[in-house]
Amino acid sequence: MRMTNKQKTVLRRSVALIMAIPAVSWSTAYAQTDTGGQTANGDIEKVVVTARRRAELIQDVPGAVTAISGAQLEKQAIPDIAALANMIPGTTLKSSRGTNTTLTAFIRGVGQQDPVAGYEQGVGIYLDDIYLVRPQGALTDIYDLERIEVLRGPQGTLYGRNTIGGAIKYVTRKLAPKMTLDAKATIGSYGQKDLVLKASTPVNEMLRVGGTIATFNRDGFGKNVITGAENYNKEVVAGRLSVELTPNSDLFIRLATDRTVDDSNPKQGYRLTAGPAPTNLPPLGGDYDTRSNLNAVNGHAQQVIVQGTSLMGEYQISPTLSFKSVTAYRKSKTFAPIDFDSLPTPLFEAPTIYSDNQTSQEFQFTYTGSKFQGVAGVFWMKSNAFNEFDVLYNAAGGLSLYTLDDIDSKTWAAFADVSYNVTDTFNINIGGRYTDDERSARIFKKNYLGLTGSPTLGNPAAVGGVANTDLGKDALHRTDTKFTPKLGFGWKFAPEHNIYGTASQGFKGGMFDPRMDLAGNPNTPGSLAKRKGVNPEEVTAFELGIKSSMNGGRLQTNAAVFYTDYKNVQIPGSVPTYDAAGNVNGFAGSLSNAGKAKIKGFELEAVSHVTSQLNISGMYSYIDAKYNEWIVPNAAGTALINVAAQAEFQNTPKHAANITATYDWGMPLMGRSGTLSLINSVSYKGMVYQTEFARTGSTPALDATVPSNLRLAQAGYSLWDAGLVWTSSDRKLQVGLHGRNLLDKRYKVAGYNFSGFFNTVTTFYGDPRTVRLTLGYKF
Repeated sequence: MRMTNKQKTVLRRSVALIMAIPAVSWSTAYAQTDTGGQTANGDIEKVVVTARRRAELIQDVPGAVTAISGAQLEKQAIPDIAALANMIPGTTLKSSRGTNTTLTAFIRGVGQQDPVAGYEQGVGIYLDDIYLVRPQGALTDIYDLERIEVLRGPQGTLYGRNTIGGAIKYVTRKLAPKMTLDAKATIGSYGQKDLVLKASTPVNEMLRVGGTIATFNRDGFGKNVITGAENYNKEVVAGRLSVELTPNSDLFIRLATDRTVDDSNPKQGYRLTAGPAPTNLPPLGGDYDTRSNLNAVNGHAQQVIVQGTSLMGEYQISPTLSFKSVTAYRKSKTFAPIDFDSLPTPLFEAPTIYSDNQTSQEFQFTYTGSKFQGVAGVFWMKSNAFNEFDVLYNAAGGLSLYTLDDIDSKTWAAFADVSYNVTDTFNINIGGRYTDDERSARIFKKNYLGLTGSPTLGNPAAVGGVANTDLGKDALHRTDTKFTPKLGFGWKFAPEHNIYGTASQGFKGGMFDPRMDLAGNPNTPGSLAKRKGVNPEEVTAFELGIKSSMNGGRLQTNAAVFYTDYKNVQIPGSVPTYDAAGNVNGFAGSLSNAGKAKIKGFELEAVSHVTSQLNISGMYSYIDAKYNEWIVPNAAGTALINVAAQAEFQNTPKHAANITATYDWGMPLMGRSGTLSLINSVSYKGMVYQTEFARTGSTPALDATVPSNLRLAQAGYSLWDAGLVWTSSDRKLQVGLHGRNLLDKRYKVAGYNFSGFFNTVTTFYGDPRTVRLTLGYKF
């Protein structure tokens, strides 16, 4: 398309304006109207997703995808992505233990809950097309999204970074062609006070700018009974800024930046066991209370800062071929005072600093012809994850057990995914990915005398012995490569029904134990084995599903069965170390590969407009996840034994279900016509294990952990949420009264089992009953 002289002038001025914007760290905000829910004739609104990097109806995507619109998120006042887990089959999303905004994600039994540098997620988190390497700051409050997509199963032939469990994608809105100004305020239980302001404006016919600023505040669900400080409180400020340039109808460019600052107090766990002698302090009466004494890291209060900048360009080369480039840089820093023992004296606690950065580049070509459709691309990413922490251990006169991890990762990949329409009703899909993962690590571990910390974490004069581990990136270096194929089909055997099948492989590279303890000798047979690291995780997954849209689209169902062959599961842990007299003198990492596991299951999602006023949706998932082989040394260290029969998959309930009913009726309010909606939602999750070993066997070291592991496990439970929401007919005004966990159920979501250290077993509970009032207005 040829530009006129006027367009060229406007383009030059627009580019100049973009270049003049200072390099601040605020991010994208997109204000686009979401129609949501139901069409004029009462049919279910057709949902369009980009799960396969091209726009298509969710019912036509040959795979398990759940999409939740921004309108639905706002209407139900869903606070963050963790709350979505109650609505999505086979999915666990929660805040990591001892954190406010670090995300633990599992899909169909695959995930990772340890946030220490070196561990990579099994579930990929994406902000638009940008992969978030680290989980710190990934659990953020939801605001100004077009939708959230959750893809279950291996994702490698479509997405920049290969992920073996699935992907969660935040999809933001493009800016509106006219000036917009929106505000949303929330007040609620525990002193909740939230405010979100967003605005956008066209500068000229080619250039638009927009931004959002939000603040989320809440008192604690409990208190530190010693200091009086709030526990489980929230103090978060977030912002986004985006600039969009459309020189012509074929080219779109977006520059975006974001920043989130979490100044909440450290979240300390509830101690389930009595404290040690001589005080023998009993567990507290309040489930959200603590006696923790650790509230800062080297004088710095708890804080998480996450920020990033991206540049995305889309160019329509022809009616059937398009090109996209995504360039991104992100970084974060966290100060995390983690008090394992949750007692008023320093017995077993970890002042920790995390920091990371990532740079990525992705190029994609998308083709949408009448017979062929597909995507092909290349992806490159370089990242660094760093942490240092002391474990302050009150034994042997007091010890500060220092660990430093500095992990570099480089990855590049080429991928392609192509569909071919054999007939109007039958298509085949073939894809593949080649991945090259390179990792190098510096790991330093040393014990210092006293409880005042190591030289870099509070005590420059600390005295220590010989380093347990002192290895540089030349000594800890590995490269893993893998080609992972995908094959599938789709068959619309009737106008209302679409059956699909897929067979795919997933791959997650090998790694080094960030808590590696070599006992001061790096060249013993045991140390040499640890220095090799663990093998890559590999999955081979099969899925067969049917998607149906019946009764004129008023009833939609999606059902799938799946089977996953899971090899070399990377399982982290920590174990005590002992001196010659048999006394505990520290701790060490216990990263290992569980040899083999099998996961099979069934998922069902359904939504029905029973009448023009009554909408019912629901889901059910069943997961049967079992370890078949997990080889460890026997008690005497003379042979290897299989302990798979003792283990359970963590964060993977066998049964989960949800049913949500919404009833709408017309109701004028304040001189405006509108709709009042009554929303009721009940969800259920079966038994959830926080750690793997749930049964005793013939290994005393593992057997000793079982009673406390079972104490941390959460039996099946149900939650009831409800809301009453009024929305004006012009969708400018929305008022809502929302209640979550209305029966005030206590349920464990995470925990620490350090029963070998002062019998320390602490847990973290999900939110108690909360009620909030929301008011949103679009000016």
